[in-house]
Amino acid sequence: MTPLDFPTTVKDDTMRKIVNSTYISLDGVIENPQNWPSLGVEDDSGAIQTKLLLSCDAVLMGRRTYDGFAPAWAARSGDPYSDHINAMTKYVVSSTLRDPGWNNTTVIGDDPVAEITRLKERPGKDIVQYGFGRLSYTMLEHGLLDEIRLWVHPFFVRAGRPADLLFEEGTPARLELVGARPLASGIVILSYRPA
Repeated sequence: MTPLDFPTTVKDDTMRKIVNSTYISLDGVIENPQNWPSLGVEDDSGAIQTKLLLSCDAVLMGRRTYDGFAPAWAARSGDPYSDHINAMTKYVVSSTLRDPGWNNTTVIGDDPVAEITRLKERPGKDIVQYGFGRLSYTMLEHGLLDEIRLWVHPFFVRAGRPADLLFEEGTPARLELVGARPLASGIVILSYRPA
């Protein structure tokens, strides 16, 4: 494996995989990356994110990610990423969201573990999840998360609440590094799968 490879990590050829893609700073902040300093260097990050999205036919989100994504992406069009994310099926795990305004969005309100297991068993392409929170940890604990891609940004945010950090108390999880890709901007994409 070269440092630029992102291997397929499907556990079972008959199941779709869930790939988490999360931006993180060197000090562990994952919240509000749109407010982080610009790196001022062009790299392949947009093409890499678009390639991941186009390889999937569904997006899985928690409520906080949905609340950030829906107004931002629903208002955009005219490029492959925006057009695909707006057209594709979206699932939001939430006990409070009742009437999602973003088209093709289904709310998973009860027993998300069972419903996500069913989603993985259905035919189709892979599923992408953005952001890392309670939903991600729940999937990790139940063996539903197949790959985690951490986009490590080369700076310290030096701000944020505990909920803005990747850290959350719970059961330890061991991961195996399966790919690493440095970008010209200094971002390093680290790809892990559960060991």
